[in-house]
Amino acid sequence: MTETEIKQMLAQGERLTLECKKAKTELPKSVWESYSAFANTIGGYILLGIDENRKETDVAKRFTIIGVDNIPKLISDLWNTINSNKVNRNILLDSDVEVNTIDGKSIICIHVPQADWRMKPVFLNENPYKGSFKRNHEGDYHCTEMEVRAMIRDANEDGNDGGLLDGFTLDDIDTNSLHGYRNQFRILNADHEWNDKDDKEFLRLLGGYTKNRQTGKEGLTVAGLMMFGTGLAIRERFGNFRMDYLDMSHLEGEERYRDRLTYDGRWENNLYQFFRIVMPKLTFDLPHPFHMVGYQRVDDTPQMKAVREGFTNSIIHSDLFLDSGILRIEKHDDCLCLRNPGNLKLPIENIYEGGVSKARNPRIQNMLRMIGYGENIGSGFPKIISAWQKAGWGKPELIDKYELQEVELRLPIPKETGGQTGGQTGGQTGGQTGSPKTIEKVFKLIKDNPYITRQELVDKLAIKASAIQKHIEKLKAQKRIERVGSSTFGGHWEIKE
Repeated sequence: MTETEIKQMLAQGERLTLECKKAKTELPKSVWESYSAFANTIGGYILLGIDENRKETDVAKRFTIIGVDNIPKLISDLWNTINSNKVNRNILLDSDVEVNTIDGKSIICIHVPQADWRMKPVFLNENPYKGSFKRNHEGDYHCTEMEVRAMIRDANEDGNDGGLLDGFTLDDIDTNSLHGYRNQFRILNADHEWNDKDDKEFLRLLGGYTKNRQTGKEGLTVAGLMMFGTGLAIRERFGNFRMDYLDMSHLEGEERYRDRLTYDGRWENNLYQFFRIVMPKLTFDLPHPFHMVGYQRVDDTPQMKAVREGFTNSIIHSDLFLDSGILRIEKHDDCLCLRNPGNLKLPIENIYEGGVSKARNPRIQNMLRMIGYGENIGSGFPKIISAWQKAGWGKPELIDKYELQEVELRLPIPKETGGQTGGQTGGQTGGQTGSPKTIEKVFKLIKDNPYITRQELVDKLAIKASAIQKHIEKLKAQKRIERVGSSTFGGHWEIKE
């Protein structure tokens, strides 16, 4: 690292990836807390020989370069300690420790990389629960027991969803969910020999059912229960985990959301049903350009495939065991937001580059892949980026929220997207979003039935929901109609002309 680069880092102040320590004559004990914290978060730099005045509000004046005396001794102490039982793992290379000269004074620069997921937690004093640290914007902090357990789970090469759930049997499977999945499987894999298996054997082959060879006990795996279980059984075992979908697009007045899917007793809240119900809602407003392949209409697009990939990723990377995990999917006017519990297992730059993939739930990943959803070769996220770039919709953003133990994928969507292309679904005539004839058809349907819903308008006119919404907004602006009551349940339209 050059003198200029170090000064640029100091100009930004201590943060998630930078820690400065005085260390004039000896190695401070706190250096090991920072070592553990950087290794367990996203890596960072420890600069020895720089004093910090935390009372100074001007970042440019906060740091004083004092240098380090007897550099060979401090470096020797560093390597001797890191290779002792003070820390459980040495993840530094020789090249990670440098001596730099700043303003004529020598400092030691230690680059601590993010530890591989199989090596976490990196901890001190032979005690992972008391000696593990992580990093936030305020410095190093002791990991909670939940955070340590999460890192230990993630270090399992076999994933988190293969464990046998004691006492959970085929009676805890929602047969409608399993048979719905089997129908999809059969359509995509018509000649597959698994189609002839009974439900128990089919589940076993998928990784949803297992037997402990030592004890003879058998039953559902985590994957089997979470994908196909009854809502009651899932809540009994994973009461900490929730699935939530919110449509917050096209809101009117005091509305908080237009549509929501959460635990309400009207659906079996397993992952298969959540994916099956929510996926069409997410892609409904996306452009569906009309084209034919032979005699078959094809309206799938790279952007729709990207949304499916993003949704699939949110599921297969969810940490199902966190104390309060929420798989939350949100639809806004300007973006789709997909959140899953658990931090990224891999460095974020590796995910953007692609080529590497390690799901927390590999059996669930395989279940979805077998019916056509998701990649397992690490190319999924680059494909999402490519699809968005082709559409000119901006760059998808992947955010690792360390303190919340949550990952968020934001897919930007221009507000005009639905209106520009939404009317194409009806073909060349009658589907034009801006057509005066279409807006009059919308008005007539509302006038004939003031309780008509937006979805019923979509079904009757064969145009997209976003196009319907634009016509409604125009009619309201013309003061021809007014909404009375809720826009989702119990409300109605009032004709003003």
